[in-house]
Amino acid sequence: MRRAFLAITGLAAGTTALVVLKGAPGTGQAAQERPVAQAPVASAGAAAPEPTPGGVTPSARPGASAKPTARAGASRTPGTRGGTTARATTAAPRTTTRAPKVTTRTVTGPTVAYRYGSLRVQITLSGSRIVDATGLDMPVGGQEGLRADDVQARYSGSSGEVVAKQSANLNTVSGATYTSTAYKQSLQAALDKA
Repeated sequence: MRRAFLAITGLAAGTTALVVLKGAPGTGQAAQERPVAQAPVASAGAAAPEPTPGGVTPSARPGASAKPTARAGASRTPGTRGGTTARATTAAPRTTTRAPKVTTRTVTGPTVAYRYGSLRVQITLSGSRIVDATGLDMPVGGQEGLRADDVQARYSGSSGEVVAKQSANLNTVSGATYTSTAYKQSLQAALDKA
């Protein structure tokens, strides 16, 4: 069993070395045409250990333990007994492009005066996409405040109609026509500045 393992390991090492030498970058035609020496065979059919880079071959002693090592590019082929087949693998080219950095910025529209007061709209953009909108300086209290609250609830926030439609083409809030119109005017001016 140990001899069979050493034979397989020697065959895999030789095949891997052949693949590495044939496919090594920078090897010229002369290096590719040289015959590759086969691994020396020890007595009883076991492959002798591979020579080290200095050309010295370690001695194979009976009873010496051999630890299995993983070989790059070698894999067991189904249907063969104990044989390995070396496969040349190429790495995918590394891409160095990065996604553009997304900038978040805030743009405020002008103050728009209307029948019940004045307001301005502030939008937050991530890249060119609106991610938040809010009405500023809106009337507080009384009927004007209620209308402003209705408009704010419908249009503003990260889940409001401004973010959903990504434009100033908004539906008018019923009962708050003047406030809706002023909001849309300030929003359109902010979008034009963005």
